[in-house]
Amino acid sequence: MNNHHVSRRSVLKGLGVSMALPWLESVPLYAGESSVRHGKAPLRFGAFFAGNGFHKSHWWAKEKGGKLELGKVLSPLQPISDQVLFIKGLYNEQALKGNIHSSQTGNLLSGAPLASGGEIKSGTSIDQILAQKCGQDTKIPSLVLGCEQANPAVHKNYSMLYSSHISWSSPTTPTPLEIHPALAFDRLFKNAASKGDKSILDSVLSDATDLRKGISKTDRQKLDEYLNSVREVEKRIAHAGKRGELQGWRPSLEKPNIPRPADGIPQDIAEHMKLMCDILVLAYQTDTTRFCTLKLNNDHSSLRFSNLGIDYMIHHLLSHQDSNDWLKVNQFFVEQLAYIANKLDSIKEGDKTVLDNTILLFCSSMLSGSTHNAKELPVILIGGGDHLKTGRALNYREKSNRKMCSLFLSLMDKYGVHLDEFGDSTERLAEV
Repeated sequence: MNNHHVSRRSVLKGLGVSMALPWLESVPLYAGESSVRHGKAPLRFGAFFAGNGFHKSHWWAKEKGGKLELGKVLSPLQPISDQVLFIKGLYNEQALKGNIHSSQTGNLLSGAPLASGGEIKSGTSIDQILAQKCGQDTKIPSLVLGCEQANPAVHKNYSMLYSSHISWSSPTTPTPLEIHPALAFDRLFKNAASKGDKSILDSVLSDATDLRKGISKTDRQKLDEYLNSVREVEKRIAHAGKRGELQGWRPSLEKPNIPRPADGIPQDIAEHMKLMCDILVLAYQTDTTRFCTLKLNNDHSSLRFSNLGIDYMIHHLLSHQDSNDWLKVNQFFVEQLAYIANKLDSIKEGDKTVLDNTILLFCSSMLSGSTHNAKELPVILIGGGDHLKTGRALNYREKSNRKMCSLFLSLMDKYGVHLDEFGDSTERLAEV
């Protein structure tokens, strides 16, 4: 069990269940932490990945009239463009050696050299470095989610586990992905696996009632909004399970909670992704974890998008076309990021929002799937409040220091993790 330092009053408890609370001004959530003694919420980090790159003609941003104008791929983020930092021209030198999906993805968040010949060796990724250094104050050091199963095959002398994982707990250990929404939800709130399908909220209702008596009116409203959002996710998971559309444990007393056959993927990919997005938001909102990674699909992905009327070709093959359908799929992925950002921005933490207290990184292992171009990577940052100057477009294409790991060194500094080197870099990006 993780010996985290959350105070007793920050957790609602029931039989076999503990449920962390959102930031409440009248409850000391983070006992012992200096930031809280000064009334500040913690800084979170999120890494988001979409495989196979993007439409090469429509991934762009430019500053115009004091505002950030975004290309068609990023258009779902235009309403919050003032909270977006677009970064152009970064790359991982080690990713250029294999020039294939697996060799460009397995070190995306570490910049480490990859072992070939079917062997597995990469480097510890930035999300896990942060979780290992800063994640011990929460119930879960990090939450790593995915919407497509890992592929254990070998492609052109590289293991496809590289193309299936962006988060690495050690150079030889890809962080296990949770692709089942029900199990990801249980991990946030349950202390151990348990039988039956009793609601998480029903288990902690008595503790929640007692808590309401001792908090401010504003906090009571915030608590009620939070509990309602948890209930909504619970209901959607149960409904999806009854329809048979999601893999994972069936919430039923009549049958054992067993996973569906491994060869299936969620039939309703839009619902699957939205559930994972909502679970991620709950993880931040409750301070169950401060470090999340969401892999929307694999590089060399086999997902199809019947929800968009595009089910004639898998994601990987579609990425080679730079067609209008490929653009629609790109926008669908960015819509998930926009959905998360907007939800985080709607949750107040004192005079700020959860998005102000979170830095979101969105990237892919190549700029364009049609050319496998990894000489510059698509990268954006969102949120960060006072920690990040957004509403800008930075171009490193012609600069000597344009390493992706230089960005990671700059980001880790913001969390108090100061390394002399990371991956292939010993420099920071001064503008970030």
